[in-house]
Amino acid sequence: MKNLHIITPVKDSIDSTIQTIRALLSSQIDVPYIYTVYNDFSSAENTALLEKYSKELGFELVNLADITDHPSPNYLLVLQMAQKRAIEQQAGLLIVESDVVVDKLTVQGLIDGAEQREDCGIAASVTVDESGVINYPYNYAKGHEGEAYKVDKHCSFCCSLLTLRLLSSYDFYNLNPDKHWFDVHISHISQDLGLNNYLFCNLPVLHRPHASRPWKQMKYKNPVKYYLLKFFKRVDKI
Repeated sequence: MKNLHIITPVKDSIDSTIQTIRALLSSQIDVPYIYTVYNDFSSAENTALLEKYSKELGFELVNLADITDHPSPNYLLVLQMAQKRAIEQQAGLLIVESDVVVDKLTVQGLIDGAEQREDCGIAASVTVDESGVINYPYNYAKGHEGEAYKVDKHCSFCCSLLTLRLLSSYDFYNLNPDKHWFDVHISHISQDLGLNNYLFCNLPVLHRPHASRPWKQMKYKNPVKYYLLKFFKRVDKI
């Protein structure tokens, strides 16, 4: 892996987002990298804060409102733009969501783990809560603490490295534009291409589920209302 492109899609939730950004910028990474935050129609106030922090901390900021009038979420557009840039730079693509905090060695650990496995399509960090217990969306990994192993279940994009071999083999413009989220589908595509996906439980990252989109907490607090909203307003489509 000659280079790395790191991205974080953002919509508001500035406090958690800045924690995510600071942790990534404090990482020990041995390859050249570019870090881009994609601002997906945050409020005017939060957009101004992101622009301020971009100058202070030194990350690239792309305001999607300058590119499209399609309402948030614009995850597909972000993936398409990031894939094109990664391929041009012969880079892997690391997606880190704005409700995740990495350790200093997480990113390099994922790079090394992917490089050591020639069949790797996706290298993902397991997520944990403040107590270090594996949490959503990787509850299925409990019992594998400390391991790095091949998974048949999908890898979430909470903190996932998509290798260049995967990026070069499937054009994200073929993804279904009617969907909102693509981690499940791309995980399956990786396997369909003959690649394997690996979950690194030895490289845990702190995850505060749905901190970036608080309305999704309704799934746990009021599941009936959540699924009615999901069905009738056609939101959160996977």
